[in-house]
Amino acid sequence: MKMQSHFGRSACIGIACLAPMHVAAEQPGTERGFVSMFDGSTLSGWTVMPAVAREAWRAENGMIIGEGGERRSYLTYDQTEIADFELKLRYRIPREGNSGVNIRARPDETGRRDFQSYHADFGHVGIGKNVLGAWDFHTPGRIEHRCFRGDRLVIDENDEPTITTIDNALTPDDVRKGDWNDVHVIANGNHFQLFINGILASEFIENLPQPRRLDRGMIQLQLHDPGMLVQFKDLRLKVSR
Repeated sequence: MKMQSHFGRSACIGIACLAPMHVAAEQPGTERGFVSMFDGSTLSGWTVMPAVAREAWRAENGMIIGEGGERRSYLTYDQTEIADFELKLRYRIPREGNSGVNIRARPDETGRRDFQSYHADFGHVGIGKNVLGAWDFHTPGRIEHRCFRGDRLVIDENDEPTITTIDNALTPDDVRKGDWNDVHVIANGNHFQLFINGILASEFIENLPQPRRLDRGMIQLQLHDPGMLVQFKDLRLKVSR
């Protein structure tokens, strides 16, 4: 969830070149350079973290399903040192709940979180713009900035943020309530974008010194709330670094 946020006065680098985008959906299996992350019937290639939550995750009817569980848990892709990539998947939250995808994740040595990561957030329609279509910063030791749905965030070298509004950004009306929705996450160097149903939801650029950034790490599906249900399918990945 969101924590503290500052609004800096400084101008940001590169913000003028960021334009609203819509990305046309392609059929799984036809996209050049993408590979499937899921065999459709088992969790081979994935690891539940923590291991005590393994009963909360299963493969069934061509879907990865996260359900129940007494604590927050993650299904982690076994290719663990991923930096730049495009990730595409479909998700469905039939009832209510909060889910998403951790990227460049690594264990949190401070103990304040399970993992440090940049988190592409989604949930049920009505959960709020701080979750559905937002970026969440799981970054103990530095500011955990606001980047809600509709926000374009640029973080300068001093960790000061500038937030502007994305024209024609994703709205709740663009999300299919209780049905399948398409997610497209792009991580390219210091630029991160989250699209839902082909519409840009939020994005950020960080210009912090390299040692303060998350450079590479794990991709993790999240089961956030006890008792919730989230389903994933058509997961595919194109890694460039």
